[in-house]
Amino acid sequence: MNRQYIPQDFKITDWTNLQPYFDEILNYPVTSLETYQVFLAHVSELESIVSEDLAWRYIKMTCDTNNQALETDYIDFVTNIQPNIAPYEDKINQKINDSPYKKDLAKDKAYFIYFRAIQNSIDLFREENIPLQAELQTLSQKYGTISGAMSVEIEGETLTLQQASNKLKEVDRERRKNAYEIINNKRLESKKELDELFDQLIKLRHQVALNCGFKNFRDYMHQALGRFDYSVNDCFNFHEAIEKVVVPLNRKIEEHRKTSLAYENLKPYDLAVDPMNREPLKPFTDGEELLEKTVKCFEVVEPQFARNLQVMADKGFLDLDSRIGKAPGGYNYPLAESGIPFIFMNAAGSLRDLETMVHEGGHAMHSFLSEHLKLNAFKNAPMEVAEVASMSMELISMEGWNVFFDNEEELKRAMIEQLEGVIATLPWIATIDAYQHWLYTHPEHTLEERTAEWVKICKRFDTGVTDMGGYEHYLANSWQKQLHLYEVPFYYIEYGFAQLGAIAIWRNVLKNKKNGLDGYKQMLELGYTVSIPELYEAGKVKFNFSPGYVGELFDFVWEELQKLKS
Repeated sequence: MNRQYIPQDFKITDWTNLQPYFDEILNYPVTSLETYQVFLAHVSELESIVSEDLAWRYIKMTCDTNNQALETDYIDFVTNIQPNIAPYEDKINQKINDSPYKKDLAKDKAYFIYFRAIQNSIDLFREENIPLQAELQTLSQKYGTISGAMSVEIEGETLTLQQASNKLKEVDRERRKNAYEIINNKRLESKKELDELFDQLIKLRHQVALNCGFKNFRDYMHQALGRFDYSVNDCFNFHEAIEKVVVPLNRKIEEHRKTSLAYENLKPYDLAVDPMNREPLKPFTDGEELLEKTVKCFEVVEPQFARNLQVMADKGFLDLDSRIGKAPGGYNYPLAESGIPFIFMNAAGSLRDLETMVHEGGHAMHSFLSEHLKLNAFKNAPMEVAEVASMSMELISMEGWNVFFDNEEELKRAMIEQLEGVIATLPWIATIDAYQHWLYTHPEHTLEERTAEWVKICKRFDTGVTDMGGYEHYLANSWQKQLHLYEVPFYYIEYGFAQLGAIAIWRNVLKNKKNGLDGYKQMLELGYTVSIPELYEAGKVKFNFSPGYVGELFDFVWEELQKLKS
């Protein structure tokens, strides 16, 4: 992005060199509709610069959690820069909101959405929450540091937990069992530390909510996340739809797995192995090959997507391989000023890694497709839509998965695993979301109550097929592996809503590729310039999570699954 207001060579060093620009913007004379629009453009430019600076600090820290200097650099931003920005942001928001020229722009739907978010920020701003938010950001990043340091030794080899999880696909059952126990015992070593960290997070988050006049953090976050288009009760209805429609399908899959493997009891370490006891699929060997093949895959789906991914590669905006000292998980980080996103993940050669790559690739395409929008805020699509971008790519990219697999049988296996994964993921999403509703509406809970509630919710969405006998302590602790609970609370049900959107888009693509892809791209090009239901409509799908609609979509998924198995 060529800066129009702030010098091109300006770099944030500390609050002292950044503050003058906030002062200038706050005092910028707005005397007409034209100067109001210039003022909004200046605000957007400054937001982009600040956003990208924080992005790079986070990216560098997660790429190397052992580097204390990188962690210090990130913490410096969230403790010494961000708290100083917050009061200015509120004053700037007030200036945007109070302008007599706002009503002229608000006739445009994009600006209406933007001004609605501004009003929401004003409503939620509390001076006393600034230090609490800074402390929360500092605390939440500790999860990545703790998890990133976890490694295990299996059969004489030192592995990250991501690499070790590939052992759960081994055909030798004893080796799988050994790997499962080693991984979970490693997680238990950090249980006390992570419990104490979570206790701190719960307490601080509840106080943030109280300071804003909410009874609990759940209600605060529903508003803070801008969930204008659905209610808390809609979340509960979604849980119920998953329980009624998807859990029975997952039960069928696990029963078939148990029968195919001819085991008396299906154990948790039997859930990742191929049900025909074939060797695990290896779609690539390292990050370099993963990138090369993904570019070819995207070329099959839509050449524009392949070109975009190649641009990221040429810029070095990818860190794909798993290694010790790297934070867990994967993400696509939009870079507001560069206009090109960064993909971070922990690839270890598995099919799951391929799925992660195309998932994050979908997010990346969203960044590219919405880059043309005028204001930075217009590009910040709600997560209920952002995750449609990524989860749709998991499904529509299957058209090009033959570049990863040598023969038709392996390709079918991969696609079957993908679709069964879609079915298995929805109950987990409902489990995590239901758990968060309980956690934050019962902020005074004890550790024992927290554990009991987790087990209870797990059983609600469980198939009843997998035997956890002897591993109950692993189950009781399994919530700690979910990064979102620590780092981005309540950001999870969006995956569930988006999965429905993704299935519908994939169905459209299979019916008519051009029409389906046009809908997908139109949805992403809009960023956040219309409401969530209107974004789904642009994608030629419905924002609907009733049991009837969920049933319709999963009947389609089940039918496609049976075709692959026939």
